[in-house]
Amino acid sequence: MANQSITIRTIEAAKPRSDRDVYTWDSSLKGFGLRVTPKGIKSYVLQYRTNGGPARRTTIGIHGSPWTTQTARKEAERLLMLVRQGVDPVEQARAARRREKVLNFSAYCDQFVDLYLQSNWPDTWPEQQRILENVLKPRWGRKPLTALKRADMVKLMDDYADRPGSRKVIHSLLRKLFNWAVDREDIEISPLAGMKAPKACPSRRRVLGQEELICLWQATGQACWPWGPFVRLLLLTMQRRGEVAEMDWSEIDLEGRTWTLPAARAKNDEAHIVPLTDMAVAELEALYPKARGFVFSTTGATAVSGYSRAKRILDERMLKVMKRRHKDKGGDPESIKIDDWRLHDLRRTGATNLQALGIPIEVTEAVLNHISGTRAGIAGVYNRYKYEPQKRAALEAWDTRLAELLERGVTSTPGGLNVGNEYVTNGGAV
Repeated sequence: MANQSITIRTIEAAKPRSDRDVYTWDSSLKGFGLRVTPKGIKSYVLQYRTNGGPARRTTIGIHGSPWTTQTARKEAERLLMLVRQGVDPVEQARAARRREKVLNFSAYCDQFVDLYLQSNWPDTWPEQQRILENVLKPRWGRKPLTALKRADMVKLMDDYADRPGSRKVIHSLLRKLFNWAVDREDIEISPLAGMKAPKACPSRRRVLGQEELICLWQATGQACWPWGPFVRLLLLTMQRRGEVAEMDWSEIDLEGRTWTLPAARAKNDEAHIVPLTDMAVAELEALYPKARGFVFSTTGATAVSGYSRAKRILDERMLKVMKRRHKDKGGDPESIKIDDWRLHDLRRTGATNLQALGIPIEVTEAVLNHISGTRAGIAGVYNRYKYEPQKRAALEAWDTRLAELLERGVTSTPGGLNVGNEYVTNGGAV
């Protein structure tokens, strides 16, 4: 181990040995050295002791940009300053790497769900986790949390400019995540700090009319697996999209004609019994029932996903059906269009029709598994009645009404639909 001033000449003159590394130690800065491997690779190193402990050695970098004799010497001086303060540079670097691994966006999202969302947002954390998995993780994945900037947030919000509801939900979720990270001192400032939140979307009022329901049902008959029966069960049961998507055969009792949604999957943390009507049972029996496993799955291991693409295809087929039906009645098919609707609107459509059928509001809320209105507050605390017989009667009334509608069709009239003495627009109840 030679001792001499490490200069560019020293580096150029250093020769490798075939059997071991060759070290040259700087004569003026103790611990600073040059290593030459048997393959001739030259790198700057630092050897030191922390608090009288054993000697440790760390590599500063390979000779060449950015590491020159001057920059490597300055880095060695910086590290030796830490050593004099009792800080071990090797351990500090290891801790930084561990921290960087934890702080990559994907891993941090997992921590966020486990340590914050599940305990603080018990009703909605599964939906928020799905947004993290399907929207945000694919976007930023292994990128360090600390590297996310305002520009990343602006780009994300711009990408969802045409979906204001989703944009609002995503912004709210990210605000929770970044505020939590600031509270834990994992980041200094949220990239959303000072950024105006998207405007709240007006409450949706969309209800599918009779002709739309007929065309939707016919379009689902042409849909590829599993979207046809999936959409039909959304309409027949009036339950939430995620709840139907994650339906398991173990929850289904075809003989007893019930679907028991477990508390762990219900939005309000209460088990919910959904009566199955004739049409719902027929849809399920056609799917080759099993003892357990997802009812709607393309992999067998995960619940169905990819709603947006499936919905676009369904819209196209629904429009074709509607144009054909309109043409058969002597109308101009090119004049037909379908107003924007979402899968969640099927739930509102069913609820609206229950009211039109004279079903009491508290029974409609029980069917929807809503803890609001007549089932909220003091009334909800003291009234624990579940309305099971009334729920079955309500869904059977909807089943009968829908079956009649699909069987006979409707007669189109300018601007609306004429059913007996009742006149409703395409947005009204059937």
